[in-house]
Amino acid sequence: MILFPAIDLKDGQCVRLVRGLMEEATVFNDDPAAQARAFETAGFEYLHLVDLNGAFEGRPVNADAVEAILSAISIPVQLGGGIRDLKTIETWLGKGIARVIIGTAAVKDPDLVIEACRKFPGQIAVGLDAKGGKVATEGWADVSELTVLDMAKRFENAGVAAIIYTDIDRDGVLEGLNIEATVGLANAISIPVIASGGLSSIEDIKALQAANCPGIEGAISGRALYDGRLDPKEVLALLKGQA
Repeated sequence: MILFPAIDLKDGQCVRLVRGLMEEATVFNDDPAAQARAFETAGFEYLHLVDLNGAFEGRPVNADAVEAILSAISIPVQLGGGIRDLKTIETWLGKGIARVIIGTAAVKDPDLVIEACRKFPGQIAVGLDAKGGKVATEGWADVSELTVLDMAKRFENAGVAAIIYTDIDRDGVLEGLNIEATVGLANAISIPVIASGGLSSIEDIKALQAANCPGIEGAISGRALYDGRLDPKEVLALLKGQA
């Protein structure tokens, strides 16, 4: 299981939101590249990046910060936010992003996901963000009538590398991952699932492990790492079977 430390980019800074609200942003580092280096030095092996401004505007906004991060570290990076066409996907992959995350466009233009998976096998993930069980888009500003499972099943045979499932109601508030919903989704589809939203302590990781669900690839942690509730050394030892 992989633990992905998250860097959410807003106006060139590393921030965390509460339930996806841009006005509820807390700045944790004004040097995202330095933060990325710190995560790599701590022993993390994969980084999760989100261009928050891009998610709302529908195009890349924090490109300079993303490129600075790519120059600063050697571990792979997955990136979401404002990625809504093949050109943008190709550009980011060409710059060194290991895996792009398609969110809003996966709901509004599922054919884009299918074409991207065909053109860039193994490098396309889909971000499904749930609010009250329904998929939200446009930086979580709009809520559709589609359930997460409905959407995930659309891409069952497309070659999607992973589904990143975020429970918006838990995101940034440290209430714990929605283990039941995450495991339920992972058991219902063949695509690997990454849990996101609300990870609050090492107990969440232990609960994911205890579920013994082979379909769960890992989890994303943001605020819990930044405020010290999750100790990198302890959690990485656990994941490597040394705890």
